[in-house]
Amino acid sequence: MSRSRKRPAADGVIVRPRARSLLLGGLITLALGAGVLVYAIEQVGVMPRTLAPYIERRASGHNPTIVQTGSLLSRTLLTLDRGPSHGAVAGLPSSLGVRPEPAGVIGAPGLTVTTPDELRAALARVEPGTTVTLLPGTYRVRGRALDANRPGRADAPIVVRAVQPGSVVLELDLTEGFRVSAPHWRFENLDIRGVCRDDQWCEHAFHVVGEGSYFTAINNRISDFNAHFKINGRRGHFPDHGLIASNTLFNTRVRRTSNPVSPIDLVAASGWTIRANVITDFVKDGGDRVSYGGFAKGAGSDNVFERNLVWCEQRLAGAPGQRVGLSLGGGGTGASVCRDGKCIVEQERGTLRANLIAGCSDVGIYINGAAASQVADNTVVDTAGIDVRFPNSSAQLEGNLVDGPIRSRDGALLHLGENRSSPLWQAFVGMHPVRNLFAAPLEGDLRWDGAAPRRVGKPAPGLGLCGTPRTTSAAYGAFDDFNDCLGSAGR
Repeated sequence: MSRSRKRPAADGVIVRPRARSLLLGGLITLALGAGVLVYAIEQVGVMPRTLAPYIERRASGHNPTIVQTGSLLSRTLLTLDRGPSHGAVAGLPSSLGVRPEPAGVIGAPGLTVTTPDELRAALARVEPGTTVTLLPGTYRVRGRALDANRPGRADAPIVVRAVQPGSVVLELDLTEGFRVSAPHWRFENLDIRGVCRDDQWCEHAFHVVGEGSYFTAINNRISDFNAHFKINGRRGHFPDHGLIASNTLFNTRVRRTSNPVSPIDLVAASGWTIRANVITDFVKDGGDRVSYGGFAKGAGSDNVFERNLVWCEQRLAGAPGQRVGLSLGGGGTGASVCRDGKCIVEQERGTLRANLIAGCSDVGIYINGAAASQVADNTVVDTAGIDVRFPNSSAQLEGNLVDGPIRSRDGALLHLGENRSSPLWQAFVGMHPVRNLFAAPLEGDLRWDGAAPRRVGKPAPGLGLCGTPRTTSAAYGAFDDFNDCLGSAGR
């Protein structure tokens, strides 16, 4: 009797021809099914970290089995996307720092203050070129805002400062701290803390408004406010051309408020530079529970976020709600406060460059109604990726390293250069090829685990995240070597 011919399979198992055909058919069916599933996931466009809370909310209020199943599925999705545990992150640089300037370099003559009342009196009598120096100590300020309403000049700014960072603590128990409504003010080396019993009261450390153009804040440490910097127009005037550089902005607890929560809240002003700041822990537990590390919106133009470290949940991990890293357009603006009275676009010619954005429950970068946007050389880790949304958005993306997808939504125009990212479906099966390039990214160790992923096209221009020049064979993302960020290497 003849016997069926036997052939070895790839793994050494002997498979009969009919069995082989059935196996091949099954594999094709599985492949087609997997392809359909991947296609469906990509079309839905929702990362596991954003799908998980939705499932849990939909399951709540039903019978115990449905609630338990929803909770289990939610935890599974979060684990696949964000890892098995999500606690406080240690090991990040505390600042990207600058060297404080010696006393007397900026401004003259000088005024020295030792109490809150003396500070108010000094602010009321300054002239162009005056330096107000706070002597070391703790200043508890209550009542009305500290008004900075006397103008300086480009060649003679008004300066409010501590000689050494950390030597002066301002404890603000008031809605607004410094209210800046005149041009050419500079604040540096101050430690400013919101100490209100109710988070609704401590709104802003700085409110820059109307004619407060050419504002500068450098090397300050600011904590426990809803919007550490609030910038907006007033009566047809807009505070353009500001600089917020090398500050550390954070909250020590979840903000229990329905008011907007965003350390950098920039509306309708143009020409601002937000550079080399460390921004962390801006969690909102009230209202829509959506918060941002920083945004520019309201029909302004030419605003730049560069070389910032934004870690949405460094100490305050696991709270409900959505945290977004940086945005051009934010959540949109009411027409009445837009620069053009319409907000045809939320931003024009905005730039996000060489930022590290990580640990966010939602997208790391959100472009919403922002035209001619430049998104270049950013490192985006443990977020829902980058979203460019709505027909009035257009963005050029070049040199970004994204642990997640880059997506165009709702008719946005997206120009992709040389970037490295991960398709959305990989997060649903726990695959993170970009994240795996780093030593321990979820713990804040962003040194390369092996060779850096080098770009093959044009090199990244200028300085990286840590203040060091980019090499001609630059890596994707914000830095070539994260070691440069540790200590006080930033400049």
